Amino acid sequence: MAVADINSGGPPGQPDISYQPDQTKYHRRTQQRLATENLATTLPSGFPEKLESNLVWDNTDIASRYDWTYVLSSEDLAEVDAALQHFKGLCQPLGYVNQNTFPLKDLHTKLRQVSQDVHAGFGFKVVRGVPVEKYSREDVLAIYAGIAAHVANTRGRQDHQWKGAPADVVLNHIFDLSAKVDANKIGAPAYTADKQVFHTDSGDVIALFCLEEAEYGGQSKLSSSWRVYNELAANRPDLVHTLAEPWISETFDGQGKGYSERPLLFYQRPTEASSERMIIQYARRTFTGFQGLPRSKHIPPITEAQAEALDALHFLAERFAVPLDFKKGDIQFVNNLSIFHARDGFTNSAAKQRHLVRLWLRDEELRWQIPEQLGPRFDKVYKDIRAENQVFPLEPFVRSSAAGKGGAGEGVLQ
Repeated sequence: MAVADINSGGPPGQPDISYQPDQTKYHRRTQQRLATENLATTLPSGFPEKLESNLVWDNTDIASRYDWTYVLSSEDLAEVDAALQHFKGLCQPLGYVNQNTFPLKDLHTKLRQVSQDVHAGFGFKVVRGVPVEKYSREDVLAIYAGIAAHVANTRGRQDHQWKGAPADVVLNHIFDLSAKVDANKIGAPAYTADKQVFHTDSGDVIALFCLEEAEYGGQSKLSSSWRVYNELAANRPDLVHTLAEPWISETFDGQGKGYSERPLLFYQRPTEASSERMIIQYARRTFTGFQGLPRSKHIPPITEAQAEALDALHFLAERFAVPLDFKKGDIQFVNNLSIFHARDGFTNSAAKQRHLVRLWLRDEELRWQIPEQLGPRFDKVYKDIRAENQVFPLEPFVRSSAAGKGGAGEGVLQ
């Protein structure tokens, strides 16, 4: 198997793999490995041959098993508006939005059921119908944070600095900045109109709120990582071994740490307190690089087995994926520990420019136990979060861990 040119941005010895998966290269790599390597035919010790749970689903059965959309009623919206006016009367920054400062007496019970669905049901739910155009940007973000606080009460940091000073930036804009920011200063597809391949974010629960749809494309897709695991366990147990072994993942954290080393897949046996859980956490760009952030030449390359495993995760997730009819005013809540997400490429127009905002959330009541090796990663998101330090940028920016080597950094539109 030929490796990439060492001058292409990856480390010497890096397999021929890029951020955008190539099915021809994937099949060629699979055929070569099956023909030339002595691959494991059994699963790692203690791993299940098949997961049985509502978290195992695909596009052939989910629609008949689960209604994943909750449409806000007129009574719900009136309660949301009253909660907004209550919060505004407190004259506090958005970091202070919580269940008490944004009270939703009746809707609260429905939103707690959303959290149950996310943590102990099928793993996702869409809350539909926030009237985006009725409110200012700051007010609609307060509504978003308020509804989200009743689903999962802790917000996580998505950046550690704002305008050059330490801060907990808890809201991120998913918006095409390629017309305003040099491509070499963008290191993540979230800030382009490109296809975003299947991956996970950081944190327990991802909330995505649609402020505007694209003119064409941009379809949001979800896929059960548990369904993907079952397919690998049945047909390629050697790749389960590969995923459960340590990987060198580039951090792009803006803090000079370079890379971390940990597995991508974790199995947790059932206990008296919880059922069995399978957690897969990965972002393809940390192994392949993207645009202004290529994989560093100064860290070890991934292996051919890891390159095949990355493609297997993506193409299986794509095969089983459910497309969501993600509309303006929708809030999508997703269990980041059991679901991969992706989006199609898109085209904007002057009138319609796809614009999502994202929160990383944790429900302190229903949260899953995090594997020890993921602890530092999740501590970066949730540890020592305080209301007074939280920043909600009102306009799109490139967060520091996704800024290319040119150094766009935060606040590029300010």
